[in-house]
Amino acid sequence: MIVPQDTLRLGKLSLTYRVLFTGFLLVIGCGLMMAGAQIMLTHGMADGKPGLSMNDIVYSYYGNRSGSKLEAALTGKMKANAPGDVGFTLIQWARDGAPEADWDKIGPIFVNNCATCHVAGGSLPEVAKLEVAKSLAEVDHGASIGTLTRVSHIHLFGIGFIFLFVGWIFGMAEFDPLWKLILIATPFAFLIIDIASWWLTKFWPTFAWVTMIGGFGYSVASTTMLLTCLAQMWLPRWTQK
Repeated sequence: MIVPQDTLRLGKLSLTYRVLFTGFLLVIGCGLMMAGAQIMLTHGMADGKPGLSMNDIVYSYYGNRSGSKLEAALTGKMKANAPGDVGFTLIQWARDGAPEADWDKIGPIFVNNCATCHVAGGSLPEVAKLEVAKSLAEVDHGASIGTLTRVSHIHLFGIGFIFLFVGWIFGMAEFDPLWKLILIATPFAFLIIDIASWWLTKFWPTFAWVTMIGGFGYSVASTTMLLTCLAQMWLPRWTQK
């Protein structure tokens, strides 16, 4: 016999299910924190300054069209990997039109400073190859359509499942019915808004502010549900009713 979920309460679940749900929620909570750190270390350094700003979002999706992708990386998130004259030399090569005649001097710089992480078959472009380096020396137009498509479908499928299970557990919490519905629906709505804003910013940089709102919205709603569930599974106020 299937028991309707509305008759279940987190504080009255057996120890087995409370441990199971707690483990899942703690892992998801750690994952959210790691995602935030990853955003700060990648998008948050797009303009070369710590912290996530509107410029970071614009540079990530629309691009910094005053220079090349190579220059944007070397003055932003990859700045620490190309100190001093190294970064200056590579940027100047890109500004000069990435001439192949200078590759005998430029190639070894990429090998010595970049090849450790930019390896064949990896997620980063193999910049020690001339054709790859030349493509990065072109004007920075931000994320490509292919990249946006790939990242969008991964986020929609993966994060959608996370919100499903968090919402399912939260559905057993004692909470105002209207606010419960709002909180369950909010992460899904803001996830769609967030991903839609990537595409909008790709073509119209003024939409960068929507990305900030989208990420903030589903983070707050998810955190509220997660903490509520943990409290009601373990605090005496709910477990002793």
